[in-house]
Amino acid sequence: MATAPDRRLEQLAAAPGAAALFFDFDGVLAPIVERPADAALPAATRAELGRLAGRYALVAVVSGRPGDDLGRRVGVEGVVCVGSHGLELDPEATRWRRTLAAFAAAAPWPAAELERKELALAFHFRSRPDEHAARRELETIAAAARARGLVTRYGRKVLEVLPPAGSHKGTAVRRLLAEQRLQRALVAGDDTTDLDAFAALEGLELALRVAVASPEAPRALVEAADLVVGSPDELLALLRRL
Repeated sequence: MATAPDRRLEQLAAAPGAAALFFDFDGVLAPIVERPADAALPAATRAELGRLAGRYALVAVVSGRPGDDLGRRVGVEGVVCVGSHGLELDPEATRWRRTLAAFAAAAPWPAAELERKELALAFHFRSRPDEHAARRELETIAAAARARGLVTRYGRKVLEVLPPAGSHKGTAVRRLLAEQRLQRALVAGDDTTDLDAFAALEGLELALRVAVASPEAPRALVEAADLVVGSPDELLALLRRL
């Protein structure tokens, strides 16, 4: 019989030197904002990450943001930052950067709503008053991306366009766990891409999956979670128990 989630939280806290903590950034550690460029880590959360990094074998933030941008926004010594959903480590990264840059330049979408990451493009429609109309426009862009061999997926008010590489948040989580030889971990996420990170904990000695839920969160994420919190503030309260 599986151990209750609260008990697993206690077990992680009791032996932090044998455990890893993985977090998404936007919507998990930092609140979702209208413009992704404005996202910021709250001071209380930054202080908490610093405390956790001093206790746990590994604390990592795995995000779709570029690694250098993510590192600046987290800004906590001892916290490992992995950007581009883990794609930055893929051997074909340079080629896919060129392909994505060319696709972005030709895409019929306002520059202010197109986030150009190193190894992903994010077509945001959070500010659009008619979401259905925006999705119809984005379906044309998605079809063009797939015709060029790219992968598309919807997240929280965003269409992401990515390389068809085998790397994702789950492969990044597994790689980091293997490097540290750790068999205990917590993952916290809020969107579709975090399902890969949730799945990466399968087979561990101790695994805890935390969904940061919202009206925009995919149902599959909440269903796959062991614990559900309602906001980054509620996640912060949970982290203080670690």
